[in-house]
Amino acid sequence: MSAPLLHIETTPALPATADVVVIGGGIVGTFAAYYLARRGLRVALLEKGRIGAEQSSRNWGWCRQQNRDARELPIATASLDLWQQLAGEIGQDPGFRRCGLLYLSNNEAEIAGWARWRDFARSVGVTTHMLSAGEASEHGKATGQRWKGGVFSPSDGTADPSRAAPVVALGILKAGGSVHQMCAARGIETEARRVSAVVTEAGTIRTRTVVLSAGAWASSFCRQLGIRFPQASVRSSILSLAPGPSGLPDALHTGDVSVTRRGDGGHTLAISGRASIDPTPQQLRFAREFVPMFARRWRSLAPGTLQGWQSGHETLTRWRLDAPTPMERNRILDPRPNQRLIRETHRRACQLLPALQNVAIAASWAGYIDSTPDGVPAIGEVEGLPGFILAAGFSGHGFGIGPGAGHMIADLATGAPPLVDPIPYRPERLASSAWGKVAEF
Repeated sequence: MSAPLLHIETTPALPATADVVVIGGGIVGTFAAYYLARRGLRVALLEKGRIGAEQSSRNWGWCRQQNRDARELPIATASLDLWQQLAGEIGQDPGFRRCGLLYLSNNEAEIAGWARWRDFARSVGVTTHMLSAGEASEHGKATGQRWKGGVFSPSDGTADPSRAAPVVALGILKAGGSVHQMCAARGIETEARRVSAVVTEAGTIRTRTVVLSAGAWASSFCRQLGIRFPQASVRSSILSLAPGPSGLPDALHTGDVSVTRRGDGGHTLAISGRASIDPTPQQLRFAREFVPMFARRWRSLAPGTLQGWQSGHETLTRWRLDAPTPMERNRILDPRPNQRLIRETHRRACQLLPALQNVAIAASWAGYIDSTPDGVPAIGEVEGLPGFILAAGFSGHGFGIGPGAGHMIADLATGAPPLVDPIPYRPERLASSAWGKVAEF
């Protein structure tokens, strides 16, 4: 793998039974299993590869309220508090810091949009500071440029994608749950039209509650159960620099490039929204649902390659429970990055922050960001299959809101009052059109 990741040892033997089985060891699945285990439930977390090895370790690491869609803002706010508490609960550091996020722009329309969001945020108790030209230029002095304006969100921050999901998995073990790597879930068994067991490559676990947090694999898994879940992925390309200069903003976004300080003192570089579309059978199947999303964001998307088709995560194939599945043939989605985009990203970052010009590139990688047609995740029990909770389609926002999503999933699974209103996330909303409802940010 090109993206750095903390490797951990986990539970070797499957339990015969569990109160809840969580499928998928990314940031959302690990947090869901963590909060369930802390409530005293017998929880088994299944991961076909390594904990956090796909998109959960391949993102920027931003944990933000700033510019969130109104439907996601409550869960983003709750997540920041949960991130803050995590190290003390587990005794391990996930790399979370409330360093603040800095946005700079010379585009007056963009600045006006941030001001409108600031006015909305005030109405729900979220603090964000609009920056005048002088303030923006002072905050961004490392760029050596004058800026027309900007935003600083002081209570937002970053966590370390290379550590976060594995550290949460250690918390699951500490709370009495089990975590199983290199163990793919092949499917679900039912009795009396509700969940009764999970079939894995290593055996069967009897359970009455399953959480599917399988990231880019979720829709193809749902298809095996006769559940139609519209989902499509794009391939994002990112690079990291070796540790270098100090005095740069911890997390800086501009229209050209975004730069984030990593836990090792290096920096992650990316261009916001820029991605490649790798055609897959599933993309063709759900093309109509995604017309509004692509119509809004087509300027940031470029044609991709056939590696998405070959990887198998968006297959329409039906598989058997007694034979290897596509998840076992491709344990970790590790697509090749777009090297032209990597070079352009590096060029832009060095132009924005001259101090980076002589710093070596440490690594580059790509990941598949799975999305719903409206850009808001699907979280909730699926109608028609009691005991089956879907948590997928996080649309590039899953890392930051992972704690809140995991907590809400635990609430839904146990019947506790939900952390936030779950209605905006109901999977059944996707049965109707997303036209006009695509997330703004």
